[in-house]
Amino acid sequence: MSRIRIDAVLIQAVIAGALSFAHLHDLAEAAGQDGWKAWAYPISVDLLLVAAWRRMRTTADNRAAWAWFIIALAASLGANIATAGLLDLGDVPAWLRILVAGWPALAFLGGTLLVHAPATAPADPDPVAAAAPPAAPAAEPVPDVTVERAPEPAPELPPALLDHARKLADAHQTATGARIDPATLRARLGVPAPLADAITAQLA
Repeated sequence: MSRIRIDAVLIQAVIAGALSFAHLHDLAEAAGQDGWKAWAYPISVDLLLVAAWRRMRTTADNRAAWAWFIIALAASLGANIATAGLLDLGDVPAWLRILVAGWPALAFLGGTLLVHAPATAPADPDPVAAAAPPAAPAAEPVPDVTVERAPEPAPELPPALLDHARKLADAHQTATGARIDPATLRARLGVPAPLADAITAQLA
């Protein structure tokens, strides 16, 4: 068998609600709203309180909800104070009768605005971060690739040209004691620089 847990706060809320309900009923009845109409006033005030409270919790711009909450709270608190002996319920003033008689229209207006006003979600601390997809990892830099060109094959040299170049090289080394360089060989043979380089490489 399940045990019923008694919540002191819930009991207090029920008692406070019942007393406020009775005070609103008594005030409405004293203001000329008899029968079922007197019982409808407490329900109207409480429903407006609940609607305003729910609106404050579900929208970012809750200034209007706060205004209607304060109006409903003032109606409830005013009834509690008025029925505490500060007001003669047998002779209710005309201005209070007017307020009580006009309450249904005011409550209807407030409830309609609270229910049908467009809702705005509470502001996100960082809306851009919440909406943006996760950033892709940064691509690793591609290392520079150096393509080494294969050395061009040495050109085929005519044997006669190569023999003549070798004689010139031997004579130059005999006269100077040093090996002939490509520039000197080019000048002696009268050939282009690439060909002189190739001949020098062949003589090495």
